[in-house]
Amino acid sequence: MIRIIASTGRDGAIGRRGDLAFHISADLRRFKTLTTGHTVVMGRRTFESLPKGALPRRRNIVVTRNHAFSAPGAECAPSLEAALAMAASPQTDTFIIGGVEIYSQSMPLADELLLTEVDAVCPGADTFFPAITPGEWVVTEDSGLLTDDKSGLNYRFVCYCRK
Repeated sequence: MIRIIASTGRDGAIGRRGDLAFHISADLRRFKTLTTGHTVVMGRRTFESLPKGALPRRRNIVVTRNHAFSAPGAECAPSLEAALAMAASPQTDTFIIGGVEIYSQSMPLADELLLTEVDAVCPGADTFFPAITPGEWVVTEDSGLLTDDKSGLNYRFVCYCRK
């Protein structure tokens, strides 16, 4: 199963200056819980933005056209298609974790979108999640409105499945 996982603002913002648009503790915990034991596929810039490098207890695959790129603790693939072929396994799911180009290429291939929808905008956001075509997806889970104690941000966990 190919699953896209992201945290998006009201306007689709996912990032600002190489960092996440929003830092919500429950979102980060959910990301870790859902992806641990599975394969994560990301672009080179997303890998470089990880504060401690490769994500532990997950198979990390980095998509990059740079054949000389070194990603300690991760495997490299020259394209999304190659990364997905490397990741294919009946025992684990594949999670697409960014960035924008990888999300855009993955949208037609994904089975699920696991989104944290933040009810806010991120001033200065410079990266945005691709538009979700309503006729292609159905909401199968919605946590209802939650509030982050630290930031006061309202958000919800929403799962979209392909129709």
